[in-house]
Amino acid sequence: MRVLLAISRAIDAVTTVIGRTVSWLILIAVLVSAGNAVIRKSFDISSNAFLELQWYLYGAAFMLAAAYTLKQNEHVRIDVVSATLSKRTRDWIDLIGHVLFLTPFAFLMVYLSWPFFLRSFLSGEGSPNASGLILWPAKLVILAGFVLLSAQAISEIIKRAAVLTGHIDETAPPHELPPMVEEMADPHDAEIPGHDGDPK
Repeated sequence: MRVLLAISRAIDAVTTVIGRTVSWLILIAVLVSAGNAVIRKSFDISSNAFLELQWYLYGAAFMLAAAYTLKQNEHVRIDVVSATLSKRTRDWIDLIGHVLFLTPFAFLMVYLSWPFFLRSFLSGEGSPNASGLILWPAKLVILAGFVLLSAQAISEIIKRAAVLTGHIDETAPPHELPPMVEEMADPHDAEIPGHDGDPK
């Protein structure tokens, strides 16, 4: 398990660096969009390359940050249901869900994305729009995104298994619910600031 946890930490480190780095692509996309709008309105000049660059950047941020989002446990889940379950039950649900659903899906998408990208790269596929961009970099991002997601899914499986088998003492677990949801789940545990519990 020690070796597996070392692998998990390495995957988490790579995922974190990539996730935090690609978040800047959103800012770049906004600047490109704003610059394109200003040039179009001011000089009546526009280019499909700028328009396509915007969705390239947004798509890259979405795909490459998906693994980091998983690591941070920020993907959408049904908190109303989760709030009624124990921490151990939620860990089991995460483990089973990652093994049976997420990992096979991510691996399948890697398998399908590789020829999808390769055909585009070898043919030099370009945009059908005038002055548009080449397409293979966007398809490469899809492949890279699912490779990263597959790796992070493996990391999450290792961590959940380690917690459930007692190899990790998760005193401050990353999969805890937000504070407001925890209070809704067990309102008697929520403390009122400045109240010492004395009925007087």
